[in-house]
Amino acid sequence: MATPKTTTKAVRKADEVKTIDQLRAELETKQADQLAAKRSHKLGELVNPRVLTSTRKEIARLHTAIRAAEIAEQKESK
Repeated sequence: MATPKTTTKAVRKADEVKTIDQLRAELETKQADQLAAKRSHKLGELVNPRVLTSTRKEIARLHTAIRAAEIAEQKESK
């Protein structure tokens, strides 16, 4: 009999809560990293092209976190 597959997802816990300003600063650095990776990819210097995908996803996550923090801040001020 085949044993059923069990998958475990890694659970991330927020050890530190970042402010909107910290998230925006991190977003700027990620966008600069993405721009540099795109340039090096066009020049053929990029060793691992998966960096482009992971950086793009990290940028999207940061945008989501910023938007969620802004919404929470608006609800709190009401």
